[in-house]
Amino acid sequence: MGFAFLAGFQLSLGLITAIGAQNAFVLRQGLMRSHVFAVCLFCALSDALLIGAGVLGIGALTARVPGLLPALRWAGVAFLTYYGLRALHAAMTGAGALAAARGSAPRALAPVLATLAAITWANPHVWLDTVVLIGSVAAQFPGREPAFAAGAALASAVFFFALGYGARLLAPLFARPVAWRWLDLGVALVMFSIALHLALG
Repeated sequence: MGFAFLAGFQLSLGLITAIGAQNAFVLRQGLMRSHVFAVCLFCALSDALLIGAGVLGIGALTARVPGLLPALRWAGVAFLTYYGLRALHAAMTGAGALAAARGSAPRALAPVLATLAAITWANPHVWLDTVVLIGSVAAQFPGREPAFAAGAALASAVFFFALGYGARLLAPLFARPVAWRWLDLGVALVMFSIALHLALG
């Protein structure tokens, strides 16, 4: 049980530490110190549900429906490209810095969670990582899938809360508008690289 738990923890942490749309959103909210707990909790619970679904066998569905995985892959390419273009636009216009400018009113919780829900649940890349990949690896631990899932879910929760609350340590750096432009540019490049990786299979 302990080995399965550790394997799940390591796999999930390895997958989630790459900067993606979800992570960039959590980082931004942490830098703005806006709804940090709710955002981190939403991400952790969402990942736990998706990991649980994968471990319960939804990941095996891709083996029975040959066209499902390619459909998810190309939907992921489209989603990540769109998100990358949005980040690139923010980098070029400085929109990210304007949104985080001191004195600007924070967004209400409902629209923040609605945006996060789209980034999380409508992003096929998240489904590929959690449901398909983690679900497939969990099958390699027969009888110990719950321990594997618990380890993976805990890694997700630890990462998101560390990212959300650790972001404030970077606040002095992001007091400069140019830092937000570089952040958005970095996010755009990461989104494009993940999209390219998915497109190439």
